[in-house]
Amino acid sequence: MGKDVIIACDFASKEATLEFLDKFTGVKPFVKIGMELFYAEGPAIVKEIKARGHKIFLDLKLHDIPNTVKKSMAVLSRLDVDMTNLHAGGTISMMEGALEGLTRPDGTRPLLIAVTQLTSTDQERMENDLLIKEPIDKVVMHYANNAKIAGLDGVVCSPLEAGKVHDTCGKEFLTVTPGVRFADGDIGDQKRVMTPAEAKKIGSDYIVVGRPITAAADPVAAYKRCCEEFIG
Repeated sequence: MGKDVIIACDFASKEATLEFLDKFTGVKPFVKIGMELFYAEGPAIVKEIKARGHKIFLDLKLHDIPNTVKKSMAVLSRLDVDMTNLHAGGTISMMEGALEGLTRPDGTRPLLIAVTQLTSTDQERMENDLLIKEPIDKVVMHYANNAKIAGLDGVVCSPLEAGKVHDTCGKEFLTVTPGVRFADGDIGDQKRVMTPAEAKKIGSDYIVVGRPITAAADPVAAYKRCCEEFIG
């Protein structure tokens, strides 16, 4: 599977999203639709962007009992997205249920990836809030391996973890990495960042890029630069 740049369309409305996508006349970027946009506009925005010819990563991070997640994934599979996700912390059983629900009657399905630990969770919060005393790096790799056992396609992880995930789970296990910034750009609120070129070198399969593209003076040029650095 080839590498790709996914643009995080973290907008609050259909109008803002389509106005942004209208800038891309000669190319149809892979886009991420997250909770903010999905909760504002519902499934209709997914269908509209898909009808425009874009691949879609539906980033809703499901986490519930296995049967509920299974039924919810069955509904999402009908939206014809290309990738969706859940929390690995919901257990192997939940991830297996999700995979079963996501698989259509003809055997096809979107890619399914797991979130191991959110980037806002550090060692201190994990120990004090979640009562998980193991080192966070060990927890992330354990959750990633659980996702592989459940039959998932990969994980969302820091670009700094992509190489180790591949070492642990194999080269075919996908790594989808946010936290990517240009070398000359503002790192914003991200603590651990990496450039597109560095993410390519370390083995990320997909990078998710938001503000460095969406807030750029020329978003199309920023997207092309990102693709050149990451895909080559």
